[in-house]
Amino acid sequence: MKTLHVLLSFLICSSLFATAGNAQEDWPKVIAASDGSVIKIYHPQPESFSGDILKLRSAISVTDAGKTDPVFGTFWSVNTVETDRDNRNLSIVSVQVPNVKFGSDIDANRINYLKSTLETEIPKLHIDLPMDELESMLQSTTEEKKLSKDLNTNPPKIIYSNRPTTLVIIDGAPKLQRNNDWGVDAVVNSPFTIVKNNNGIYYLYGGKHWYSAPSATGPYTYVNNIPNNLNKVQTVLDNAASNDPGFTSDSAAAKNNTVTDIIVSTEPAELIQTNGDANLAPIDGTNLLYASNTENDIFIDQSSQKYFVLLSGRWYQSSNLNGPWQYIAPNSLPADFAKIPEGSPKDNVLASVAGTQAAREAIMDAQIPQTAKVDRKNATANVTYDGQPKFENIQGTNMQYGVNTQSSVIRYRNKYYVVENGVWFESYSPNGPWSVATERPEEVDIIPPSSPVYNMKYVYIYDVTPDWVYMGYTPGYLNTFIFGPTVVYGTGFYYSPWMGYHYYPRPYTWGFRMHYNPWLGWSMGYGYSFGWFNFGFGIDLWPGWGGGWFGPFGYHPPYRWYGGGYRNYGYYGNRPFVGNAMRNNVRINNFTNNIYNNRRDVVTRNNVVINNRNNTIINNGRIQNAPNRQNVISPAVMPRTQQNGNIGNNANRQQSPTITTDREGNVYQRNPNGQIQQRQGAQWQPVNNNTTNNVIQNLNTQQQNHDRGQMRVQNFQSQQRSSPAPAASRPASSGGNRGGGGGRGGRRN
Repeated sequence: MKTLHVLLSFLICSSLFATAGNAQEDWPKVIAASDGSVIKIYHPQPESFSGDILKLRSAISVTDAGKTDPVFGTFWSVNTVETDRDNRNLSIVSVQVPNVKFGSDIDANRINYLKSTLETEIPKLHIDLPMDELESMLQSTTEEKKLSKDLNTNPPKIIYSNRPTTLVIIDGAPKLQRNNDWGVDAVVNSPFTIVKNNNGIYYLYGGKHWYSAPSATGPYTYVNNIPNNLNKVQTVLDNAASNDPGFTSDSAAAKNNTVTDIIVSTEPAELIQTNGDANLAPIDGTNLLYASNTENDIFIDQSSQKYFVLLSGRWYQSSNLNGPWQYIAPNSLPADFAKIPEGSPKDNVLASVAGTQAAREAIMDAQIPQTAKVDRKNATANVTYDGQPKFENIQGTNMQYGVNTQSSVIRYRNKYYVVENGVWFESYSPNGPWSVATERPEEVDIIPPSSPVYNMKYVYIYDVTPDWVYMGYTPGYLNTFIFGPTVVYGTGFYYSPWMGYHYYPRPYTWGFRMHYNPWLGWSMGYGYSFGWFNFGFGIDLWPGWGGGWFGPFGYHPPYRWYGGGYRNYGYYGNRPFVGNAMRNNVRINNFTNNIYNNRRDVVTRNNVVINNRNNTIINNGRIQNAPNRQNVISPAVMPRTQQNGNIGNNANRQQSPTITTDREGNVYQRNPNGQIQQRQGAQWQPVNNNTTNNVIQNLNTQQQNHDRGQMRVQNFQSQQRSSPAPAASRPASSGGNRGGGGGRGGRRN
């Protein structure tokens, strides 16, 4: 198990150290065994990935002491992994090697020795594996695909405009509460800043501009001058936005802050807009046209003369931009959608088109968890209710969920469970005290998507030791769901919020122009820049970004922007790094999108020191001295040669043959000229390189997937370099505002 995981880990590390234009792969890895033999491990092939278990196979050669001819074979490993989704890599915690196969006879004692050596020595190589490469090489899906059924595909209210417009969402009828700090009433059930001034006029602040209206729902018009008492509100909000780790004051970002029309909706809605009449441009190799003067994904199929729009990962079609719109499944789209070229301006939609490689990779990514270990002796949760605890049934289960709390609380068999920041807790009382759970209720897996606590099912418990519980969450916890052949954002259901003395929002699917990014998941649309949203920023009583709207508190998706222009190339395909260009960038609002970093009693791969118990040290996110888990040292603190685990000079490795293995364990080499040979006994024998040969086809597919994975790694690195750097540090919090709008919408943990 340890073996393959470490192999994977190293792969990532070597790729991340490489330049975007020329990612180096330092394979094979070399082990000097205790009996004097030399073991070489070649680039691994992933076979499956479920939870925190990654299964791999890899070609291997063993040269015994005093001999020059190696013996080639294949070994399989089962690896427990840790993941760091922010940096998109995996590292192995422990490895088991259940099987080794050689082309020549090797006695059982020798096989057992090699298994033991691999399990012991591979973790010492400190190998990281790039998540992008893993996703491209894995073609299978796991149980997660079965979990996301019966999502809602009914269209929201879809509004079209050909002028710069901002959609302002209010969660039902406006709810006003007094904000004593501001000296005005505020609409609390909206992520936007809407206040009712003492003169009875409503004011909306966003994008550095003020708008006024006779009611909270409009109609709003731009105003140059505001009452003096609102200057305090503006100062608080501007300071809060400038303190956001993703804030920038450069001129490109300032183009986001233009005066727009305002449309207010008190029901789920989406806005599609073009800058003037739709400017239609062709897509090479297809019969499709796309609107080039919009950030929305708007297409016309010239054969049917129908419009298609992609919203939160769901496709809708209409004969007119003004609707009515109808849902169309991703596997029922016109065939030309799958022909959109990678690297073209609209290749971002390929992840939402059934059967494409981008869609398969998105599905794979949605199954990779963010992992962590939880201090079971010190970690606890803080759950409060608006009044006495109130529970309602979860349809189709024997469980109930807490209605009048922002926390995700369920009652099952006279016991209570809560998921807070991706950690399961349990108690015999709805008010606690809460202790770390060591298992989750069986019926969690059948929570229907119509329930507001649906995302709890995507938080898992993997392993338990006396001091730690190993947990993880997949992107479903953050509202990314596998739905048939693609991924979507949100369940599509509208969940009624709790409206008592406090306002507690529920996860929202619509209204924020969610777009899929192959490395960061979903991001909010262009135009929703810094200063538009207010989840209690700057108010001592309700600090920080609140949860509810986007899932767990402490999380909100990054912003998406193009530096003042529309995208002119895509996410996929080989593309050069373009200096400091900001096209296609996603600006990270939070210090990290790893929810575990909001806790100080959890150890995860990219946080710093947390609860220094049992001499546990976190070094660049790597866990050392973790009880019952393989000790790992950060590759960042080792010499490069030691990181690679290689012996000798590797300068000419890229000209050497590539060694690989098929599913049956047969070993092959691909020469630099592309010829493939099979290892038989002590020699390499030629094989029929005809592309109709199934073996050759499979090996070529393996190589193509590997090359694509390397391309994705390079593109991710290119985006990291071209994106503005986040703030150097931001203190983790145990909670945050649970409401919106700057009013009494939430609580502080």
